[in-house]
Amino acid sequence: MERIKTGIPGLDDMLNGGFLSQSANLVEGAPGTGKTTLGMQFIYNGITQFNQPGLILTFEEFAQQYYGDAANFGWDFRALEKADKLRVIMTSPEVSYSDLGGVDGRIQAMIKEIGAQRILVDSLSHFDRLSDDPVPRRGMLYGFINSLKREGLTSLLTRESSALIGELESPEEDVAFVADSYVMLRYVEIESAVRKALLVLKLRGSDHAKDIRQYEITRNGIEVQAKFEGREGIMSGSPRRMADSFVEAFVRR
Repeated sequence: MERIKTGIPGLDDMLNGGFLSQSANLVEGAPGTGKTTLGMQFIYNGITQFNQPGLILTFEEFAQQYYGDAANFGWDFRALEKADKLRVIMTSPEVSYSDLGGVDGRIQAMIKEIGAQRILVDSLSHFDRLSDDPVPRRGMLYGFINSLKREGLTSLLTRESSALIGELESPEEDVAFVADSYVMLRYVEIESAVRKALLVLKLRGSDHAKDIRQYEITRNGIEVQAKFEGREGIMSGSPRRMADSFVEAFVRR
């Protein structure tokens, strides 16, 4: 199957070569874990490395915020927009859902205008306010995601998590239902230092790495590094050395 590479060091290896073409890919994490950075890097690398124009659909930030954040990593989003390789659209979930569900909407026009193949939706959490009932909310999410696929886009969807360091949240049913892949970003505390961990929870229709890996946000963007060795409980926020767990389970009792 065709792979859409992220171009992010270490991540494509975990994804067995990249996301599947025209799939919906969820990246969830707490504030500051780098969800938006990962999404911008996915769009930027798509344009500069693979000649795949992209859109950024935002529900909370003005375009200027993305220009500034991207510039910190050396990514010139303004130049890419002038070259008709990128569009940054600020809208609302209601408008974007209605727009993509119709014919010749604003978003569809921009997709055709630049020949977009990738999209970052930042953030899917704003869909929660459309309905308190999970059944219609799931239907709206499903319709929205399917509209992106019909347009031939491979999407990266960010979602806010309330968990910082502590007990691992269970993924919400509506999110698990619509996402083709699920990447979780977490803070973990190891020996009195806070580090960042990445886990690919699922990749529908493909194998993927099952281990948990450390990552850093560098001046060049996100870099996925080596997996956590000799520890368990990483994603619970309370990692322990495997030897300590063995002693606790079989000796101290």
